[in-house]
Amino acid sequence: MAILRDRVNMSTERIRIAELAKEDKERKFFSIAHLLTVEALQEGFESLRKDASAGVDRVTWAGYVADASENIRKLHGRMKEGQYRAQPLRRIYIPKEDGRQRPISIPSLEDKIVQRAATDLLNAIYEQDFLECSYGFRPGRGPQDALDEVGNVICRRPISAILEADITGYFDAIVRSLLTEMIEKRVSDGRILGLIGKWINVGAIEDGRLLVTETGTGQGQVISPLLANIYLHYVLDEWFETVVKPRLKGEAYEIRFADDFILCFQYREDAERVWDALKKRFATYGLTLHPDKTRLMEFGRKALAKSEEAGGPKPATFDFLGFTHICERTRRGKFTIHVCTMRKRLRRSLKAVTAWCREHRHDPVEEQQEALNRKLRGHYQYYGRSTNSRSIGEFYERVCRIWQKWLNRRSRGNPLNWVAYTQLLKRHPLLPPRLSRPWKPASALVSLI
Repeated sequence: MAILRDRVNMSTERIRIAELAKEDKERKFFSIAHLLTVEALQEGFESLRKDASAGVDRVTWAGYVADASENIRKLHGRMKEGQYRAQPLRRIYIPKEDGRQRPISIPSLEDKIVQRAATDLLNAIYEQDFLECSYGFRPGRGPQDALDEVGNVICRRPISAILEADITGYFDAIVRSLLTEMIEKRVSDGRILGLIGKWINVGAIEDGRLLVTETGTGQGQVISPLLANIYLHYVLDEWFETVVKPRLKGEAYEIRFADDFILCFQYREDAERVWDALKKRFATYGLTLHPDKTRLMEFGRKALAKSEEAGGPKPATFDFLGFTHICERTRRGKFTIHVCTMRKRLRRSLKAVTAWCREHRHDPVEEQQEALNRKLRGHYQYYGRSTNSRSIGEFYERVCRIWQKWLNRRSRGNPLNWVAYTQLLKRHPLLPPRLSRPWKPASALVSLI
């Protein structure tokens, strides 16, 4: 009961901070580090992923939980006495869709705990500042909400041009000194600023060597998404809303998820002006638009009508959050947007299923079925949007084929032909395609103009 009561009080304190931040957008918070209590650290620990990779300390969630209360009390004591030290990050690389490697920096478990608690505390302030256009890594918001907004803006507003943007190596390009200045606009608590300084300057261990860089926040740290959002809030969101939009001829909208964003314009000439200004703006803050992945295109009802009048191909498509967006018409002839799974994403997902089936082909069939159904359920949960039934159906059929292939390789002397495999599927069925975001007539994404 005492722990529950402390957590209620802690939540009340954060609510009060949020209220103060909302009332006065210029208010600075000078003393909030005392809210990083034992209870806040305990809550942070419990919210961490239990299967997350370990840092350089090699301590996992399962290894820490056995004596978590005592460990967290000791951690809190070191923080109060100024003896807490951030450990170097463990650098790993994961493959990107274009074949390159993405660096990921994994903090130690106790650094994750403190960062989680600090993120929850700072969110109380910055959630009052962040704009509606931002959807990434924010409480109560997610990629599906951003995708819904794309449809709402393009279908319901007079949009004719889209700027599809990609920032080159965003997390590694953030200028730390500028980031600190941005944070200090709201937070002047020296202990909080000191913690953030430790985390972004700590360096990473790679092949036994300590690497220290001058820029970046270390993608993979618990606090990095919040810091990245703060940086783009000032560099992009606030600038676009207060400086750019009032100077444009027509309407304009931004939809951003972390460092992935699109800008929508009523007039192409506005889009061209903003593209030039954006490159200069980003250069001032150490950021670069990817020359091959950033492009301006005609998109929307006018672009579709123009292509239909000319008898040519449909307008260009753009990719956002794993979906390809396509100009289409409903059966009644209204303009709308259809989405389908990006081919790169589909290939990546199937490649992962193939690797899993190869590695686990000798596991009991029941266990394989359960694991594959979890993968299918996760895929449908993200990609099961109303116009994407064909893509998720293809994914299901390909997974069925992949499973049959690797079950067939369990034994060379008793091949599993398709007839036998069909019987096996009746006993151990795979989850059929389902829509997680079905079509809702009351809010159908069709043109109202």
